[in-house]
Amino acid sequence: MQVRKAVIPCGGFGTRFLPITKVIPKELLPIADKPALLYIVDEAVKSGIEEILIVISKEKECIRRFFEPNEKLNEHLLSRGQEDLYALVNRDIGAKISFAYQTEQKGSGHAVYLAKEFANGEPIAVLFGDDVFYVEGALVLSQLIDAYEKTAKTVVGVQRTTEEVARRCGVMKVVGEEGVITDICGIEEKPKGKLPSDLVSLGRFILTPDVFDEIERTKQAFDGEIYLTEAIGAVAENGGAVARLFDGRRYDVGNKEGYLEAVVEFALRDEKLGKRFAEYLADKK
Repeated sequence: MQVRKAVIPCGGFGTRFLPITKVIPKELLPIADKPALLYIVDEAVKSGIEEILIVISKEKECIRRFFEPNEKLNEHLLSRGQEDLYALVNRDIGAKISFAYQTEQKGSGHAVYLAKEFANGEPIAVLFGDDVFYVEGALVLSQLIDAYEKTAKTVVGVQRTTEEVARRCGVMKVVGEEGVITDICGIEEKPKGKLPSDLVSLGRFILTPDVFDEIERTKQAFDGEIYLTEAIGAVAENGGAVARLFDGRRYDVGNKEGYLEAVVEFALRDEKLGKRFAEYLADKK
């Protein structure tokens, strides 16, 4: 079955970016010339996604407004002959955007479970709002969709990272030899002891419908959260999941260091900004 739908969880408080996230969601903080969330939406659309469900909280209504027309702004731009800016803020996203509300902070599994009706028995892509990627070849989500089409299983996007990063994420329990596509029998979330492998989950998934049943059975962790990786791990125990080692430069824009790295590197790649910004940085050495 084709992967046509995607979910982007954006319900968290963004506490690592306070005080600005008191009023502006971290997903709307700009990276060079557009907000982080738009990079993620564009990745989904360019990978063939037709419908996107964005999971937000009531405090993040401005995310919804970002995707809606601003009539007053449109009138202002057209009255001044700024058709280029009008076209920019009204460009076709390329997919149907809808929203669900996460009324309680119960973690990634709870956020994704809100998409059960949206999925309607189809496989869905999940793209976490903290992870933005730069690739020169196939987009990260496209790489995962390709793995799903080959295996018809839940797919976890992974890379090899530092131990520091691995201990903040989900680490694969591997069956057999590691490869571009690797069979897994579980996921250890935020491991404390020896790492089960060097394959680390980094914010991109293709989920088969049985994951929703496992989320229902997943108990809240000590911190009150329901972890998506625990539900996927349960699917993996029954042979229903694989890890896909993907190509791409990952930016963890959910923390300040990763966000600043993304701002600098995307600005340097920008056709209009890149040359002058590189000269500016060279002058500061």
